[in-house]
Amino acid sequence: MPEEVLFESESGQTREEIASYLRSVAETLERGDPVTLKSGSESVTMDPPDRPTFEVKAEREGPADGSGELSVAFELEWDENGSEGEGESDRLEIE
Repeated sequence: MPEEVLFESESGQTREEIASYLRSVAETLERGDPVTLKSGSESVTMDPPDRPTFEVKAEREGPADGSGELSVAFELEWDENGSEGEGESDRLEIE
């Protein structure tokens, strides 16, 4: 299935700025409100269902014998037709 990017933003930020942004997203989700992402003149509003699929991924890109780039990605995923996310899986813990 082809992928269509609806919104994308990438910028250098401090850990505190990132935490504040993630906290704002978390509070919006807790209230059950739609999430609006804005950057410059671009914006998109999405309304996740009560139980979307939540994916967390840690990656390392680069040569096996050298230094590379590390990343952590958080993703909410759901069907546009309104169906809920997948069933139960191992409980995620963040320490």
